[in-house]
Amino acid sequence: MERKHFLDNIRWVTVLLVLVYHVIYFYNAKGVPGGIGGFYETQPWDAVISVLYPWFMMLLFVVAGISARYALNSLSHKEFIKTRTRKLLVPATIGLFVFQWITGYFNTHMSGLDPLAEEPILSKYIYWAFTGIGPLWFVQNLWLFSLLLVLFRVIGKNKLYNALARSFQKDSLWPALLIVVLGFPILWAGAQCSIDLPEIVEDMDQETITAVVAGNIWNIHRPFAYFVPFLMGYYLFSHDSIQEKMARLSIPFLIVALALGTYNTIVMYGQNDIAPNVLRGWRCNLYAWFAILAMLSCFKTWFNKTNRFATYMTQSSFGIYVVHYVVIISLGYMMKFHTSLAPWMMYVILFFAVMLLSPAIYEIIRRIPFVRWCVLGIKKTEERSKKKEGTA
Repeated sequence: MERKHFLDNIRWVTVLLVLVYHVIYFYNAKGVPGGIGGFYETQPWDAVISVLYPWFMMLLFVVAGISARYALNSLSHKEFIKTRTRKLLVPATIGLFVFQWITGYFNTHMSGLDPLAEEPILSKYIYWAFTGIGPLWFVQNLWLFSLLLVLFRVIGKNKLYNALARSFQKDSLWPALLIVVLGFPILWAGAQCSIDLPEIVEDMDQETITAVVAGNIWNIHRPFAYFVPFLMGYYLFSHDSIQEKMARLSIPFLIVALALGTYNTIVMYGQNDIAPNVLRGWRCNLYAWFAILAMLSCFKTWFNKTNRFATYMTQSSFGIYVVHYVVIISLGYMMKFHTSLAPWMMYVILFFAVMLLSPAIYEIIRRIPFVRWCVLGIKKTEERSKKKEGTA
């Protein structure tokens, strides 16, 4: 099958947007949890969060679903699960103890203090590892979704996919238009999984605090909100006929997405974009839906090609994603608490650092035997293959 370069390009471009998002998010003043806090009561540049958050991770799951379809064309279920386990589950479990514990270390120091100061070093290390997941929630979800997809295929014998394939063969645009109309309520229904939680206050009992923490983890993973786009990628957007029909609607999709994105950004100025009531709302999900359609159709139309840089990013974007947050949280923390730099300088330094150091760290790790397997899920044979091909 001919390589779908537009999907490769969507994936690495979206990963770069994740890096930009995390630079802004880390110092956000919107109240989006996980960052270290902003510099001013409201920060216009925080609008980047409103522009990106509703759709960019959903888009990655759509592309992952499409890619799963293509992978299963040549792999058995057993081979698919084995490959996904090494590439996804290993970095999201063993990799926590080898590399991501650094994220956990800085997570525990976000207040500028060390709440584990009296604990033995082994206890600290274990705690840092388990709290160092960071952006690897995406990898954990993707591994679980891959297992569920295999289960769906076994139970349904892929009848739904084949039925849709027959329906999409007609030359008219109605299948694409039908997806536009019916896809939004399906996406919106999946987004209803976010749950409202009370804020943690000092007089809460431990059981309630534990329940709130578990609820926050649920809201971060948003399993149904992301499983739906993954399945859409597999069952709908992996069909060549649908990709061709959507490409014919790229400009209308782009116009609607830009209009909805502008509206959403204005409405959400200074507000928390990941509040459960926001994520369940029609505005956020309608914008997400048309942004996904616009990205898929526009990249199919104008960016279904590659070059040397795009080829490198296609091969490296997953590794860059895995390691990038360590750069952001460590350098961002050090600048906030241990320098007197102006805020704009912190943003500039953090931006260039994550864009340059993330690929550098990835390149170093992928050359270290065993460590590359733990952190990146890379086998030695894959490294040899890259060298033989003359690619990075």
